[in-house]
This record gives sequence, C-alpha cells and structure tokens, in this order.
Amino acid sequence: MASIIKEKALEGKVAFIAGASSGINLGIAQHFAEHGAKVAVISRSHEKIAAAAKTMTDKGHEAIGMAADVRDFDSVAKAYEETVKQFGKIDIVISGAAGNFVAPALGMSSNGFKTVVDIDLIGTFNVLRASFEHLNRPGASLISITAPQAVNAMMFQSHVCAAKAGINMLTKCLAMEWGPAGVRVNAISPGPIADTEGMARLAPTPEMEEAVKSRLALRDYGTKKDIAETALFLSSDNGAYITGTIIDCDGGSKLGDASADALAGN
Repeated sequence: MASIIKEKALEGKVAFIAGASSGINLGIAQHFAEHGAKVAVISRSHEKIAAAAKTMTDKGHEAIGMAADVRDFDSVAKAYEETVKQFGKIDIVISGAAGNFVAPALGMSSNGFKTVVDIDLIGTFNVLRASFEHLNRPGASLISITAPQAVNAMMFQSHVCAAKAGINMLTKCLAMEWGPAGVRVNAISPGPIADTEGMARLAPTPEMEEAVKSRLALRDYGTKKDIAETALFLSSDNGAYITGTIIDCDGGSKLGDASADALAGN
C-alpha cells in the first residue's frame, strides 16, 4: 500500500456524487476531478447542478451534471444509467444530499420531520442501493456524509439526529452485506465546516460562530478541502482495507466542550 496519496490518484476512476450542487459535496467532486476522476454529480435543481458541473469542465475535467431527487429511487437509477453510458462502471459513490432546519420537536410538523428523514436517510439508501449493479466490483468505495448529530443528541435537531443515526447504522450493515462482493462502505462525519449552508443555519451570526469555535479542541472551523481529502483517502488505495467505519473529521467537536470555561471547570 502506498504511504502517501499520489497526484492523479483517481486517474481512470468514475465517481458519482449526490447532493453536489454546492458545499461539501461539490468540494469533493472538484477535488476528485483534479485527481483524475470522471465525475457525475446530481441534485434536484437542473440549473444548479449544470453550473456545478461547469466548474469542473471549465478546467478541462470530465464531468456531467444531472437533475435527480434522491428521494425518488427511479430518478437516481436513471442518473446511474446515464453515468455508465457516458463514463463506464462506477468506482466511487458519495451520498451527501441533506436537509436541515433548527426547530424544537414541539414546533415541528410531522411533515417537517419526515422531509429531513426522506432526504438524509431514505435518500442515502436510494443512492447506495441503486448504485450496486453499476459498480466496478471488487474495489468500489461507497461513502455517506453523516454528521455529529448521529451520536450527539442536540436540542432542536431531533429530525437530523434520527436521520444521521440511521445513516451510520446503514453504513455498517451494508459494509457487512456487500463486503464479500468487494464493496467497501464507509461514512465521513464532518464537524463545523466554513462556508457551508449548514453552518450558516446553525450559527448565523458572528457571535454564534465564535461560540461554536470556542468549544472546539482545534478552535476553528474546518474547510471543504478537509472533507474532500478524507474522502480521497477512503477512495484511494490507501483506504483499501477500511470498511464499516465512520471517520470523524470534526476538529474534535465529538469530544465535547473544550472551551476555556470548561477547561477551568466553570
């Protein structure tokens, strides 16, 4: 196994990335394209996903964007068929479509709760399940984007906590079921990541942002490239013996409150 990730580590590989019109998932797509992968990206908005693909094709990379709703299995399946038609069998899948809003359980409708579960959990199942017949096996790498809410209970995030916990367990179950076919299934749990819609919702003011940072062991937000590098590691030869694992790329947020007050015992 190589000791470092080489340039063009994904040369000749085909990557399919869901929820990639912006944010973390687009950052992964762009990073994979720079490392030589042919990239297919999907999202609900045709205009946004076309613009996302253009950020890669404008740099000379091979990329296609397709409108597909992860809640609709048939829509996702058609996107896979088009990807295989244009690029060939798929080596890497990233399932990252997500929804979130801040609300107490008593202030949330059943439909609001269901919407997040449908996008995050059902969407992840659809993206992973629909991929299987199109994968290069053995050797395929499937990665879901989960969140610290999967294991850390948070007020006003009951919908997200429930959905992400499901993603974590789905990751482990599929790793067991699909491992004999040579398919690895892992997940990445990002902490607070700069310039993302999620953090804009959860910490919308400078004061709230500083409060979040003060509790992190590393005292700062991560970057989209941090997550992309983690995904690249899992998708490269360096991660060939890793499956059923949830990798925290979170600046220590899962560890709990590391603020000065907490360290002083206040």
